[in-house]
Amino acid sequence: MKYLHFCVFLLLLTSITAFSYGNHGNVDSHPRRRSKNQLSPRSASQDTEDKLAWFRNAKYGFFIHWGLYAIPAGEWKGKQIRISSEWIMAHATIPVKEYEQLTKQFNPVQFNADRWVQMVKNAGMKYIVFTAKHGDGFAMYHSRVTPYNIYDATPFHRDPLKELAEACKKYGIKMGIYYSQSVDWHEPGGEGNSWDFARDSEKDKNGAFDNYLQNKVEPQLKELLTNYGPICEIFFDTPALMTPPRAQRLADIVHTLQPRCLIDGRLGVPGDYSTMGDNGIPNADVTGDWETPGELNHNWGFDKNDEDYKSPGQVLFNLIDIISKGGNYLLDVGPDAFGKIPMVAEKNLEAVGHWLDINGDAVYGTERSPFAESYGGYGRKIQDPNGKVTYLPFLNWRCTAKPGKLYFSIFNWSGSGFKLPVFKNEIKKVYLLSDPAQTAIPFINDNGTRTVQTQHYAPTVMANVLVVELKGEKLEL
Repeated sequence: MKYLHFCVFLLLLTSITAFSYGNHGNVDSHPRRRSKNQLSPRSASQDTEDKLAWFRNAKYGFFIHWGLYAIPAGEWKGKQIRISSEWIMAHATIPVKEYEQLTKQFNPVQFNADRWVQMVKNAGMKYIVFTAKHGDGFAMYHSRVTPYNIYDATPFHRDPLKELAEACKKYGIKMGIYYSQSVDWHEPGGEGNSWDFARDSEKDKNGAFDNYLQNKVEPQLKELLTNYGPICEIFFDTPALMTPPRAQRLADIVHTLQPRCLIDGRLGVPGDYSTMGDNGIPNADVTGDWETPGELNHNWGFDKNDEDYKSPGQVLFNLIDIISKGGNYLLDVGPDAFGKIPMVAEKNLEAVGHWLDINGDAVYGTERSPFAESYGGYGRKIQDPNGKVTYLPFLNWRCTAKPGKLYFSIFNWSGSGFKLPVFKNEIKKVYLLSDPAQTAIPFINDNGTRTVQTQHYAPTVMANVLVVELKGEKLEL
């Protein structure tokens, strides 16, 4: 009967399930990023441990996909292209010379780096990852390697990466960079464009891909690591033709020019942390350091037909869920062609920021949950169309931890009390994190089952955090 009640509870929360586990764990829903390309981080030396300190504390970052693709915004020649707007050049097989014409229209005069970074800070995010070059090959900074960049090729004639780096320094936000090292549809040697150029297998054999790496990728990477101050992480993408020797050359450039810069899990050799598939939230705790890149709606770049943005409550659940399993959440928004972040995105992120202003201790600098039972399990009698048992996520609460403290973020507040998971430590005190006075909340112990008496405490809109202070800094299970 308890199992039946559990299933009924899950069915009542299908809307939450849809946003949080729509991709069911590490399954990658996007054709450009495959789970098989994820690589475990290299064995952590003390130097790597020191480099990762900020990453482990930050937990929450802002991903920005912005480029020429913001102009068509998901449509080409009157036809809606339904697969991720930033890939429109590939999915609509737009010839290079035709796509290049977008540079004449790109003049995002409403771009304001200070406003962007202030929004990120107000949202409670601690770092930014900006697309310096995506698969279309267009540099969103002033590159001296090629005139195909926002400074030289557009009427805008500004360097947004430089302005963002300065604003990040001003507001105490770390600056990271996305760079598509393998895929580049603009270059004859880049991976992915077979409608203008040779097939990728031919580029690999005839040296065109290596020529592309040596004459565009490597010098641009040196520019990015030399001209824009400290870079906290490089988010490479889709290894594809990146053999280990090729990838190692790029890793060596990063290690030489900015030894403190982290490398993600998609370069082609193991990075400093693992990268999940797009929107990939694992079903359980994942060992090591890792990051989930996720969209706020259903596109990485701006799409004028996609207004299905995650609510603040959905974003918050994803954030706490990921953190409780040991990861970071890198949440993406695509600005439009004018340089504006969509207002609904800004408002939703701001609402999460207000929650974090009050409850941030349950997020920043925390450790993963010690209680695996909080995540869910497989329903023995519930199967998918292929006859496989279905994973049923438990959506009631998630736990994060610090020495001597447990933080229970409760999404389904019950007036009948909150039953704590089993652990051996004595409890010093229980209180709401949102209560400045830390007024003690009583709990009862019934044959080893400890239940916090929550009936006199009204829930907040998104989640309440119960702090459980323990006797002893180490949790004993």
